[in-house]
Order: sequence, then C-alpha cells, then structure tokens
Amino acid sequence: MTATAPTPAAPVAAREADEVLLGFARALRAAGVAVTHDRAREYLAAVAVLGLSEEGTRAAGRATLCSGPDDLVRHDQVFAAYFDHRTGLPRPRPRPATTTVRSTLPAADAPGTGNEGDGPEEERDVLQAAASDVEQLRHRDVAALSAAERARLARMFATLRPRPPYRRSARHRAWRRGEVDAARTVRASLRRMGEPAAVVHRRRTSRPRRVVLLVDVSGSMSGYADALLRLAHRMTQAMPATVETFSLGTRLTPLTRPMRVRDAERALAAAGEAVPDWSGGTRLGENLQAFLDRWGRRGTARGAVVVVFSDGWERGDTAVLAEQVERLSRVAHRVVWVNPHRGKAGYEPVQRGVVAVLPHVDDFLAGHSLATFAEVVEVVARA
Repeated sequence: MTATAPTPAAPVAAREADEVLLGFARALRAAGVAVTHDRAREYLAAVAVLGLSEEGTRAAGRATLCSGPDDLVRHDQVFAAYFDHRTGLPRPRPRPATTTVRSTLPAADAPGTGNEGDGPEEERDVLQAAASDVEQLRHRDVAALSAAERARLARMFATLRPRPPYRRSARHRAWRRGEVDAARTVRASLRRMGEPAAVVHRRRTSRPRRVVLLVDVSGSMSGYADALLRLAHRMTQAMPATVETFSLGTRLTPLTRPMRVRDAERALAAAGEAVPDWSGGTRLGENLQAFLDRWGRRGTARGAVVVVFSDGWERGDTAVLAEQVERLSRVAHRVVWVNPHRGKAGYEPVQRGVVAVLPHVDDFLAGHSLATFAEVVEVVARA
C-alpha cells in the first residue's frame, strides 16, 4: 500500500479536534475543576501522543487536567456527559436560555391556575436577583474566585469595549471651518483664471495612539495573571494594529503575536508556551530597561500609552526601577500603573517598588476585578 500525501483538510480536522478538546476543558472548569491554560495546553499535547480515541482522551484528561481524587470523579462525570455516544461526539453546547422566568415556574404557579397575581411579582424578583449576582461578580476580586466563577467571568470580558486613544496627526483634510488652506484656495482661483474663488478651510486629522501593555506574571501576581492576559487579549482584539503586549518576570517576553489569536483560550495557551518564567521571580527595573533599550526608544513606547500591570514587588534595586520608570515617562505620552491591591480596603502604597515609581506615573489604578478593568479601559481611551 502506498502512502498518500496529506490533504489540505488535515489541518482543518486538527483544528476542529482542538476546538472540541478545549471545549471539554472549559466544561470541566465550569464543573469546579481548576483547569488553567497551562493544563489545557498539556492536555492537547497528551491527546496528540495518546491518540484521538475515547481511551486516549480520557487518560490524557485524567493525567493532565486533574489534581486530586475529587477532580477524577468530576472528570469522569463531565467526560460521560460531554462525549455522549448516543447524541454524537461531543454534544453541542446548550444555548443560553432566553425564555421568561414564568415558563420555569411550577404548574401550580402558571397563568390560569388561580395564582396570576403572584406570577409577575415572582418573575420580577428572580430577574432582579440574577442581575445583582452578575453585578457582584463584576466587583469581586478575581484571585478569590472559584473555578466556576472564573469561567463565568471569562465570558463577561466580552462586555468590555476598549477604544483607542487618539493623537493629532501632521496631516490635514478639508473642513467646513478652521484655518485657511491657502494652497487649495489659490489653486481654485487659478482654475478660474484668477477670479476669486471660495475660501477653502482645513483641519488636522487624528490617528490612534499606540498602547503598550506590560503584564507582571511573577509568583506574587499568579492569582491575577490569567485575568490580566484576558484583558490584554480583549484590548488586542479591539485594537489589533495599535496594541503591543509584553510579560514581565525574570525576563521580558513579547506576547503580541499570541494575543492576536482570535480565540481567548488558544491565545492564553500560546502565551503560556511563550513565557518561560511563569510564576517565578520579578525584576521590574531590569525588564523595563530591556524594554526601553530594545523597543521603547525605537518607537514602540514613544508617544504611546504604556500600562504596567504589577503589584510593585521588586527583587532587584528599586533605584534602578525608579530610574527606568522616569525614562519611560519621558518617552511615553502617558504611564498608567495598575496594581491589583490598590482597590482593597486598607491598602497603603508602602512597597518599595510602588513608592519608587509613584512620582513618575500619571495614573495609579486598581486592577483586581472586572469593574476596575473597565475603568482601566476608560482611562486608556481618554488618554
């Protein structure tokens, strides 16, 4: 039997299989298992080794997605429900319910059974409770959320509406008022053989500013790194041509290319592969110096809005950190420092790194919840 060359449909089939496996990882996370993007990446690699079969998929999930006996039980339950042979592999994800609450009430409370007066009141109360629950989740600290709450919050990132900041360009365009465009006015007069023509006005145009995101992925920021990268992904998808992303740890790592992947789970998995120092130490001063020497002065940070997501814990010399943030403030249009602990009750900026950078930043914001992320997005847009 002669071997056949791979067809163009093979990569498409592989992508579809990855989508199914990542969907199972999301379902397992919603069931309460702490499935991180690192585990999801290892799960895909294990399935590639064991084979895309029921036994291989189950063994790969138990080995990479579970961390204890309780997780194994939940894994088998979700696996049986998700990969159901009777309805296809896998079952399609149920669409969110759009029916009114009245349709879910017991038959005794349905309209026409004598309790019509209680139905609308109960429906109104249930709807208000659901809205309150979502609002509470928006304001909760992401580091204290359960796996199921993190999965809900990940879907809520779609509610953020990042907008690019704008700057005045050197180019002009015709406008109904403003400064007189002498060149165009003279050319219009010459076309009329020197006869007076209408005066043409012009104004300067605007163009988007570049936005640079520096995300601290050290051990002290491990509870917030996933949410911050989701925020970076959301901003990159909204402004793909103007957002640059880097991770800060023991070294500086560019993450712009992984953040441009459309699917958030795939983007975070690619970022996890690119970052070699995840949950390690942090050398903010050295990383900022490397960024300025290699990228900043060449134009990436010049005139840009630079957002640093970090709690300010510095293992190196804080004098170096202060010096590099001062250099950054001279190059960038605006420097925004986002500290997850900033919005907590009783917080005081007493860390040496925070004390060193505060004189050189334009905005010092909180960044521990979805509500504070929305505020960060608004501050960037107004810059």
